[in-house]
Amino acid sequence: MQETLSIGQVAERTGLSVHALRFYEREGILAHPVRRAPGGNRRYTEDDVEWLTLCIVLRASGMPVPSIRRYTELVREGAGNERDRLALLKQHRADVQVQMERLSECLDLINYKVGVYEDILEDVLTEHPCDPMGN
Repeated sequence: MQETLSIGQVAERTGLSVHALRFYEREGILAHPVRRAPGGNRRYTEDDVEWLTLCIVLRASGMPVPSIRRYTELVREGAGNERDRLALLKQHRADVQVQMERLSECLDLINYKVGVYEDILEDVLTEHPCDPMGN
């Protein structure tokens, strides 16, 4: 029998809060139903942790919860819908690439502004080495 983990252990391993784990369960984002111990406590497997890790990466990369849910549904359905899964992931990949290009443009502008202020401060220190405020 596969060892199981408590919700607290899974929260610690994944970095998700207990609240977030319960949210993922309610939203139908877990690939398999959460098992319950005799006392009703949630019990997770290593497979659940691996699935959650994938979901965390998808979410961190900007995939909306409904898209993650759709991907989960496709996986649950089993073989035969690989084209749909591929299409969903390719679309998300394209979205991430656009996001990365935008962030790169933002970083370029931020780097430019940092350079401007470094130059200003360097000029101030060069002109007034003992008094950086120019007094």
